Amino acid sequence: MLDHATDVHGDGETSVVVADINADMLAEGRKRARASRHGAGARLAFVEANAQDLRAAGMADASFDLYTVAFGIRNFTDPAPALREAFRVLKPGGVFACLEFSKISAPLPLLRTLYTSWNFAVIPLLGQLVAGDRDSYRYLAESIERFPDQRTFGDMIKAAGFVVPRSGPAWEDLSGGIVAIHKGIKPLE
Repeated sequence: MLDHATDVHGDGETSVVVADINADMLAEGRKRARASRHGAGARLAFVEANAQDLRAAGMADASFDLYTVAFGIRNFTDPAPALREAFRVLKPGGVFACLEFSKISAPLPLLRTLYTSWNFAVIPLLGQLVAGDRDSYRYLAESIERFPDQRTFGDMIKAAGFVVPRSGPAWEDLSGGIVAIHKGIKPLE
């Protein structure tokens, strides 16, 4: 994001806050960031925070232009309070964007069956072979299966106060719905 702001828009002021409830994940992020041109600068901050209560981490109302989460919201104990917090911390006109595993689109039932079988049989096996951790990869498959479908998650975004496009779905399916991008905009006051 910082590269895009800097290189495409000539913006040297934009900053990014990386937040995670898991200190080990933040440490890994810091390690990776050190290898980037922005890793040592003041434009990138790492904060240990619970997405369901960002006030505890000092995040004020209407203080962000963009709130993104990628392949993580399905791991939140309850996405609804996290969506309300995203709404609270965004400025009017701010954008919530979420990239997450989702459900195969309806016209592709064979792909849905193959995908579910792959998730529960092959992914845990690969996790065992590559990382020596079958259980974490089994959890990955289970969390994908439990996460709401695109329409339900879109409705949750709207229930948090966001507006979504009037025409068409409030999400974009990628790879036949294996992954979806959801967006919501905080209304202007």
